[in-house]
Amino acid sequence: QVQLVESGGGLVQAGGSLRLSCAASGRTLSRYAMGWFRQAPGKEREFVSAISRSGDSTYYADSVKGRFTISRDNAKNTVYLQMNSLKPEDTAVYYCAADLLQSSSGVRTLPGPYDYWGQGTQVTVSS
Repeated sequence: QVQLVESGGGLVQAGGSLRLSCAASGRTLSRYAMGWFRQAPGKEREFVSAISRSGDSTYYADSVKGRFTISRDNAKNTVYLQMNSLKPEDTAVYYCAADLLQSSSGVRTLPGPYDYWGQGTQVTVSS
């Protein structure tokens, strides 16, 4: 069992930055590939970014590529999402998720295979 807790969300103006954190407890995070997803009101949950267990593979949705950076610190059992050049369309609840993927370098972009989810943190970008 893994418990995930996101933090770092808030209200920011367009063009600003936020860094989200996802702290894990219960089991070592190094066993899991990690992903960030988001859900805006009235929309389906969508993939944002993912990082492999080893940290050597990362993947981004086209909408955030070049603006967001995912990273992990397995020693701290924490995953981060640095979000720069934020846009109003980035407004959503952001969720981190853990995927018990056997491949050390693999990532997945669909929410279904992820085993554990955090409660989410709200990000609001004003224009």
